[in-house]
Amino acid sequence: MPTVLIVEDEAPARKFLQGILEAHGYETLAAENLAAASKLLDQHAADIVLLDVRLPDGSGLSLMERALREQPGLPIIVATGHGDIEMAVEAMKAGAADFISKPIDETRLVNALRRAADQVALQRETVRLRRERWENHQWVPSSSPQMREVLSIIERVAKTDANVLILGESGTGKNMVADLIHRNSARMRGNQTPVVLNCPTIAEQLLESELFGHEANAFTGAGTKRKRGVIETAEGNTLFLDEISSMKLELQAKLLRALEERLLRRVGGTTEIKVDFRLISATNHELTKMVADGTFREDLYWRLRTVEIRLPRLRDRREDIPALTGAMLARLAQLRGENPLGVTSRAMDALCAYTWPGNIRELLHALERAMLFCDGDQLEIGHLPQEVREAA
Repeated sequence: MPTVLIVEDEAPARKFLQGILEAHGYETLAAENLAAASKLLDQHAADIVLLDVRLPDGSGLSLMERALREQPGLPIIVATGHGDIEMAVEAMKAGAADFISKPIDETRLVNALRRAADQVALQRETVRLRRERWENHQWVPSSSPQMREVLSIIERVAKTDANVLILGESGTGKNMVADLIHRNSARMRGNQTPVVLNCPTIAEQLLESELFGHEANAFTGAGTKRKRGVIETAEGNTLFLDEISSMKLELQAKLLRALEERLLRRVGGTTEIKVDFRLISATNHELTKMVADGTFREDLYWRLRTVEIRLPRLRDRREDIPALTGAMLARLAQLRGENPLGVTSRAMDALCAYTWPGNIRELLHALERAMLFCDGDQLEIGHLPQEVREAA
């Protein structure tokens, strides 16, 4: 059962409330003033707060505002004086889960606590599912300050619907970050994956159709059937546009309109179609330089980068290479139905010394190649590609 913090300055009232709550199976904590309650909240000791508004060292509403700022979603039930409707309305506007008038009615209190407990259970299940998604994605824990910052941003932005721009060299993991944001967002339903379009792989004259779709016979080669573009396909989902920097200015203007107005028109069509999607885009180019050169729209750039995530190069986070190597070898072994290989110290020294211009992708390919030449239970330096061996 959840733990309830009772904030009440009168000792008889505190004991009375504790008796009711414990009789219904709740764990209880008690505080007689704001100072004592603040200490307990700082320890994240409570799942639910039962808060008296009028306390000897200040208003309970000030404590509630701070608690909700630091612990969003914490259910707080406010106890107000009989007939103090204005105070109750103020508390609900400030984020209280419920309010109870004094003298407190036991049935009313138990019902309010049950609703709060349901909210706590839902939050715990959400946390469990989010943790499960992270584990299933096999994200490798990082020792790098840069990657810890990236992870912090991912955790925060995943809960929102903000557009995200991911920057980084080829092979740094931009696709994985986009997928991770989606998997931990409200747009993740079941095993639904993001809709992905790698812009440079589509011929320039067809990219507009891929994005916005086209009507039957809209252009030569369009065919006799209507086609939905990836923006329509991503309805209610996440759209990931990889290497968005390759998009021409005319098409950038149309994408900007779809983002700003949430409307699109298929190629050859006249009907405006409402769309609801979350956009994550990525590039290995410096868009600020492209904006300065006039090859990328400044207004689209600002629209894309509500949140910007810049991924470090692997050579700038060498401390992560041993952990990444171990995780990759384990995954590769699992795919091949074999036991994971170890790595000799000389081989690991070489892996850590090499500059990895292809970043994580190059490391994965190098390890996959090395496994093919290894007959024992450990990768040795001789199994690694020549350029890696020479770095030792």
